[in-house]
Amino acid sequence: MRFNRLDLNLLVALDHLLTLRSISRAAERMNMSQSAMSNALARIREYFDDPILVQNGRKMELTARAEAMQDAVRDILVRIETTVTTEPEFDPTQSTRQFRVLVSDYTLHTVVPHFLRLAYAESPSLGFDFLQQIENPYGLLERGEADFLIAPQAMCSPDHPLEELWEDEFICAVWNQGRHAEGITRDDFFEAGHVRMSPPSRAKTYEARFIESSARERTVSVTSYSFYALAEMVVETDRIATMHAILARKAARMLPIVMHPLPVPNDRFSQCLQWHEYRDNDPGLLWARALFARAVEDMLAEDKAA
Repeated sequence: MRFNRLDLNLLVALDHLLTLRSISRAAERMNMSQSAMSNALARIREYFDDPILVQNGRKMELTARAEAMQDAVRDILVRIETTVTTEPEFDPTQSTRQFRVLVSDYTLHTVVPHFLRLAYAESPSLGFDFLQQIENPYGLLERGEADFLIAPQAMCSPDHPLEELWEDEFICAVWNQGRHAEGITRDDFFEAGHVRMSPPSRAKTYEARFIESSARERTVSVTSYSFYALAEMVVETDRIATMHAILARKAARMLPIVMHPLPVPNDRFSQCLQWHEYRDNDPGLLWARALFARAVEDMLAEDKAA
């Protein structure tokens, strides 16, 4: 099919080339030969009268025109995919749909178990991919590579709809037999060694941002890629872990830790569920959104009862 003399099949190839910046990787993604992808790139270059990809040392880089069209091309394809693949009705008991959800380790250990129990009770045939968050995770949402993002509101995109799921706060978790078992002052906090979650992308975590605004630096002795592991790492030490309160209380049911208020200014934060604006009326996503709301109710009830 052609539009304004452009073979629309080339848009998919163009999207992969712009994203991967590699002819061989784009060919692999589309299950086609490298020579076929090279031919597609030649046709794209001819149509746009632009090299699109240029060699720079060992890497290929986008031209200025390619950079300018990258988001627009992806937006077109997401809109088409949403129109074609969204079913008018969704019956979870009959569906084998696979939902893709971007979550942090915190979310994975708190609300996700409740969500999966509820989902399985409705339909064991549904599938779920819980994907690790990266820096600016809403980028995958915008590219149509994820159905949902669950993250603090400050880390969500301003361009897509979202709804608040729950609120939480940060607290200090320490070993219940250590020097900080009875309490933590501001000086204690900044003089102690800390265990901190550091994401693979090395992006700043939400809690790191407001602690840095306190005009004093903490001493980080241990880093981990897991929020949940922080509680285990302070046991039998005098180190401090700054943790989400709900996650810390869950860990305290199994570990010898106690919790204290964080002695630096911080506000409660909203954990939100976000989806692409084009999929606002997707029946499957509407079902999953309602199920997440029920899962949060179960999680908060469990937290309150503990």
